Parts: sequence; structure tokens; C-alpha cells
Amino acid sequence: MLIYKIVPQDLWQDAVAEGLFTGAEIDHEDGYIHFSTAEQVQETAAKHFAGQEDLLLVALDTERFSAIKWEVSRGGALFPHLYGMFRPDQVVWVKPLPLKGGVHVFPELGV
Repeated sequence: MLIYKIVPQDLWQDAVAEGLFTGAEIDHEDGYIHFSTAEQVQETAAKHFAGQEDLLLVALDTERFSAIKWEVSRGGALFPHLYGMFRPDQVVWVKPLPLKGGVHVFPELGV
């Protein structure tokens, strides 16, 4: 199963240069890297990244990461969280998340 992380381009470029993605500021504060499922990621973008440009969508395969835990959010939905870090070369793909008309345009998910 693919899960998704929305990442600012500069943060991802830093991770690629360092060979390790340790998360965004909110991830550091919470102690895990936040991810969304295909069904959740558009709402995540609208809620937490509204109007932001220069974003990337990073896809990971849950089968490759034993440290992923599914935990209940404040709204009651199960979200995937990674307790740890990952190398950029472990991802399935990275695609741009352009902003058009104030809304993020998503690539086909699950591919």
C-alpha cells in the first residue's frame, strides 16, 4: 500500500543531499513523520498546505517500513505514522504538487 508525504521542495532537496529525510518541523514536534493515505492526502493538502507552492508529493510503500503505525487522529480516522526516518532512495516516487487556481493538482495516486 502506498502512503504519501507532502514535502516542500527545499526540505526534500536537503534530504536528498544528506541522504536522510528526518521530517518537517511538525514531525519533529510530534516524534514521528506524518503520512496520509490516498483517500486522505487531498484533505491534508487543503488543511495544512493551503496556498503553498513548491510542494512535492512523496510516495512510500508501507511494506518496506516496519516502523509505520496506524494511529487515530483527533477526528477519529486512522493515519499512518513513521517512527523513524527514511532515505530518499527508499521512496517509490516523488512528483510535483502544483498549485492551480489555489488548489493543489494531484498526480494519479496508487501508481
